[in-house]
Amino acid sequence: MSTVALPFLPARRRRRRPVVLALTSVAVAAGLLAPLAFLLLEAAGVPAGRLWSLVARPTVLMLLWNTVRLAAAVTVLAAGLGTGAAWLTERTDLPGRRLFAVLFVLPLVIPDFVIAWSWSSLVPAVHGYAGAVLVMSLGLYPLVYLPMAAAFRGADASEEEAARSLGLSRTAVFLRVNLRQARSTLLGSSLLVSLALLAEYGAFENLRYQTFTTAIFTELQIGFSPAAACALSLVLVLLSVAALAGEARFRERGRLHQGAGGPARPLRRHHLGRSLPVAVAAALGVVGLGLGFPLSVVSYWIAAGGSSTLPATASVASAAGYSVLYSGLAAAVATVLALPVALYAIRRPSRLSAGLERSTFVIQALPGLVVALALVYVTEHYLSVLYQSPEVLVAAYSMMFFPLGLVAVRASVARAPERLEEVARSLGAGPVRARLRVTLPLVAPGLLAAFCLVFLSGLTELTATLLLVPTGVETLATQFWGYTENVSYAQAAPYAAAMVAISIVPGYVLSRWFDRRAGAGAPAGAGEERP
Repeated sequence: MSTVALPFLPARRRRRRPVVLALTSVAVAAGLLAPLAFLLLEAAGVPAGRLWSLVARPTVLMLLWNTVRLAAAVTVLAAGLGTGAAWLTERTDLPGRRLFAVLFVLPLVIPDFVIAWSWSSLVPAVHGYAGAVLVMSLGLYPLVYLPMAAAFRGADASEEEAARSLGLSRTAVFLRVNLRQARSTLLGSSLLVSLALLAEYGAFENLRYQTFTTAIFTELQIGFSPAAACALSLVLVLLSVAALAGEARFRERGRLHQGAGGPARPLRRHHLGRSLPVAVAAALGVVGLGLGFPLSVVSYWIAAGGSSTLPATASVASAAGYSVLYSGLAAAVATVLALPVALYAIRRPSRLSAGLERSTFVIQALPGLVVALALVYVTEHYLSVLYQSPEVLVAAYSMMFFPLGLVAVRASVARAPERLEEVARSLGAGPVRARLRVTLPLVAPGLLAAFCLVFLSGLTELTATLLLVPTGVETLATQFWGYTENVSYAQAAPYAAAMVAISIVPGYVLSRWFDRRAGAGAPAGAGEERP
């Protein structure tokens, strides 16, 4: 974002280096890379020949093939579903489009392992590769839908009108103009889908599909082989780095083009005409499979009732209380830490700030189990007083889902003009006071969105929670998992319903935030708002 130089500001104040922001960003990035350092230390303790033999096993090649083909298929399908749904609700005359706009978002509040369980509990044939593609595409497409809806809603229609005037068909205009305008948004959201997929465990365990994450869990929990788990985790990190590099390579860096001079022209909705029945059927199909079916299965098992041989260690209310507490604390910590990183990346663009920002995304592709093991190692050897404490679980959530918070905070910081802060400082306000009174209110919606994103992710996190949850405590996710492992579906259903019910409010806040972004003036999907 370009800033306007203010000649009445002292040169010394304009050239002041953001030392505090830089040091804070370095500290945050170092903390988030600590699990990776743990992996490298573990690898260093394994003889090179042994480590290579673990990596070169035929099993690893099978896991690599399973993971890569699944990531490619789900990313493409989620991008297609999310983009198509966004186009229907924002750029066409689809009947009930406002209702569909809400329904398309709601699968985001249902944990992926709950969606997988809903299919596998009633339709056992949904398993393996095909089942994983179906379930994960239905669970992750809202990550594409939300930003793409904002991009289509905030775009300028002048380029589209020019293309139509040159004789291009509606399909050609969509592919060559509309998608190009939103290219940065589509790539960034697709990256989030890929990274979330690489770290997923519960859904694939339910669907009996082996990926690196399920194999890592097996090596540690059943095989008791930290060396093998370490080798598999390093391969997974390389895959995440490749995904980050690919997104950075193809990302559109420039802002969206608007008509020369003046504000963006209002958008014109496309008349579906004879395509209307197909469009309505497609929208109903996506909503029915991604939202209606899981909720129906949860309701079915609640109504079915039944008994279980597994004793209830926590009521729904108790598990919900702990889940909300831990997730809320983690969301607050991650949001606060994301602000200086976003400010440094936006206000002082450089190779250092960009590198620090991008490095924070690596942790999202690490399995929660690896992050948990790193924290267990640190607490056992250096901070024994914190072992099995709530603080460690909150720290794990904050680290794992920090990138999601950074996406929202960065987008809001990119829209907050630095010149307003400079004006406040020229009037005598110190740097801290200027940011609190000027910048903070401007980025507050993004901070709230970041809080909701991290809260939703922490509320439904499973793998790290199984290892780090304090003794005698159960969350909604762990209690649900315990019952499903015991095939006590009727007892598990109320915990799934509680997770969905609690997630509705933050999910609604997120959808409203994307609406606000699109109407804020700057086009959505600009290169400045990439994750």
